[in-house]
Amino acid sequence: MTSKQSRDRILRGDPNTPLWVGMVALRLVTYCFAVVATITHQPDYQRPWLSWVMLGGITAWTAYTVPAYLRGYGRKPAIVYTDVLLTCAMLLTSLWILAPEHYILTPLITTVWASSAPVALAVLRGWPHGFAAGLLVAICTAVARGVINLDVTRDAVLLCGAGLVIGMSSAQARASAEQLRRALRTEAATAERERLARSIHDSVLQVLARVRRRGNELGGDAVELATLAGEQEIALRKLVSSGPQESGPAGETDLGGRLQMLRSPRVQVAVPGAEVLVAEEVASELLAAVGEALTNVANHAGPDAHAWVLLEELPNELVISVRDDGPGIPEGRLQAAEAEGRLGIARSMCGRMSDLGGSVELETTPGEGTEWELRLPRPAGQRRADGKGAKR
Repeated sequence: MTSKQSRDRILRGDPNTPLWVGMVALRLVTYCFAVVATITHQPDYQRPWLSWVMLGGITAWTAYTVPAYLRGYGRKPAIVYTDVLLTCAMLLTSLWILAPEHYILTPLITTVWASSAPVALAVLRGWPHGFAAGLLVAICTAVARGVINLDVTRDAVLLCGAGLVIGMSSAQARASAEQLRRALRTEAATAERERLARSIHDSVLQVLARVRRRGNELGGDAVELATLAGEQEIALRKLVSSGPQESGPAGETDLGGRLQMLRSPRVQVAVPGAEVLVAEEVASELLAAVGEALTNVANHAGPDAHAWVLLEELPNELVISVRDDGPGIPEGRLQAAEAEGRLGIARSMCGRMSDLGGSVELETTPGEGTEWELRLPRPAGQRRADGKGAKR
């Protein structure tokens, strides 16, 4: 098997398959015990025919669930919950199978076979469901016995304990598998980025570097072209040398890392030291809004203007500030631009933030620069990776 095939198998596979195999093994072993116990205790049954009917039901259900759990098509809530309920129903038929004087000492019709259903639910849904299923089977056992003694209590502890331990193992297996999937995706993205970086370095970056050198040599109007080529060369080198943005849980990404990609000789970016996780679509919309603000700086603040982007994570909201040292925006200029049909600010910034449930604030004074504040409430922006809000 190649490394790519192995990676694909890991990404698509069920991390709990080994637990399902163990559960099936438990079911088969306990089924054999149930068969032997039913045959052995026939003289103790007041309705032997019903014991054979129940053994047939146990056999049929075991024959169905073993391949279903092994092959995966039975690992569904409907089937596993049915497994638990059917097990409890079969267990309670012991009230009609056993003679009253045998309730205490004779094994119930399901015997230890009943323990496999809580284990199956624990593998599928985790420890709370596994514990509850074990408790339900234990209660049915007490009802069938008609008494709560040391043996019944011991069975309850073992059933609930098995559901708890197997459920915790199942949850940990899923978490570990998700971490492995993310690592494999990052590895694949890094390999692809390195391949593209080599190609870009041998072509585009070489051309930009040559344009920058030649423009400086020629002087005059070519210097501006050389400056632009130099800025793009720096930005492109930074892009190809940076690591891939890794998605967090539930399709989240680090907003700070995405904003760092906007850094250039004329744009400074400051973000918190910890990751600020937001949904992928939220990050894309915020980056587009910030990009519009930086485009306005480049187009209207003058060739020597600089911009500063600051990301803050407050207890209840995210705040992105975009400030420049340009001449500021004259009063009424934005309204005039919108009236002329130039809707960059209205649609790209204000519209995007409004769609996200946020807001845009503008502070500008002629001759003293402009500052945009993009505010996004925390419910829409999710939370930081450590689960805590930043403080001023």
